Amino acid sequence: MHAVPRCHLQVRRAQSLRLVAMEAVLTSSIPSKTLSLPFPIQTPYLRPLSSIRSVSIRERNSTTRRRAGRVHRIPLVRASASSSTETVTAVSEIPAKMKAWVYGDYGAADLLRFDEGVWVPEVKEDQVLIKVVAAALNPVDCKRRQGKFKATDSPLPTVPGYDVAGVVVKVGSQVKNLKVRDEVYGNINEKALENPKQFGSLAEYTSVEEKLLALKPKNIDFVQAAGLPLAIETANEGLERSGFSAGKSILVLGGAGGVGSLVIQLAKHVFGASRVAATASTGKLDLLKSLGADLAIDYTKENFEELPEKFDVVYDAVGQCDKAVKAVKEAGSVVALTGAVTPPGFRFVVTSDGAVLSKLNTFIEDGKIKPVVDPKGPFPFSKLVEAFTHLESGRATGKVVIHPIP
Repeated sequence: MHAVPRCHLQVRRAQSLRLVAMEAVLTSSIPSKTLSLPFPIQTPYLRPLSSIRSVSIRERNSTTRRRAGRVHRIPLVRASASSSTETVTAVSEIPAKMKAWVYGDYGAADLLRFDEGVWVPEVKEDQVLIKVVAAALNPVDCKRRQGKFKATDSPLPTVPGYDVAGVVVKVGSQVKNLKVRDEVYGNINEKALENPKQFGSLAEYTSVEEKLLALKPKNIDFVQAAGLPLAIETANEGLERSGFSAGKSILVLGGAGGVGSLVIQLAKHVFGASRVAATASTGKLDLLKSLGADLAIDYTKENFEELPEKFDVVYDAVGQCDKAVKAVKEAGSVVALTGAVTPPGFRFVVTSDGAVLSKLNTFIEDGKIKPVVDPKGPFPFSKLVEAFTHLESGRATGKVVIHPIP
């Protein structure tokens, strides 16, 4: 039996001391007391301390991408839609991979596939990483998946999703206001049609610039919050661009939809409209009135363009600009979100802005603006294809929301 050289023993002893020191540092980061936190989130598995290591990740294949980084340990609690207080009894990890919905080609909703091996997106200096609790669907998600603006889209494959509500689990070095454990919501793409993120909100995690997010209003849950960002930003920006102000009248086409339901409330309770009219089908007229409409028009029985009353602004969320221009006053404005634009109608591309959400939080917390979530939802994460099919049917009321996210 050969004797082990003394130099080898010294190397092994030094390695052993380094491992002991590393374990001491890691275990010292685990809270010795339970923490009471005001947000819910799932608790993934815990790896043994000895298995924690740095991992260098690069792009590997055509369906997912890796990112350079480390396994991060953060306190987490089990997820639910409400903001109930729960206690943390263990330290969990941000995993290297996550569950997400992905499409690798443009087309119908059935191209979406569930993938349990998508790499968690990297976090840039000005971004935060969010553990997604709820996400919402928008018509722009459908148009993007159908390839209607592929020239300015990010590369395939794509994890879809614009709207998010969740909890911050990591912050970039240049993030100034948000911190780990903050409950936030927002539209993750600053410009809806210009290079939207390859890794969207229909996943366990998504990374977002701090400036696009706001703290979640205290009086609503994650499901309600997820349905607000893109729709309320679109409603607000359209009203501003149209020159709408206190004392003016407005007609909203599609008042029971995601954007339309918020245009009614903003016009009435924030901008100070003198009169709000809106269209919907027979069964949704009471909803319009509850949101603040003075006149609820059943489009299955009346032609709004033939009414003698004309309006300062017509907000067209359904693609009927050719009729909308007949209902507007001379020198009035017509906002056209979809379909062909007939002068004096105009179209715009919404800009995501966390400052706008923060400003509107006051009205949400005062109860003046109420999220409208489609009564068929929220749809579970496993039923995303069905949720898209429902949205694309044109029969959704308010916003189609996905919850819970694994």
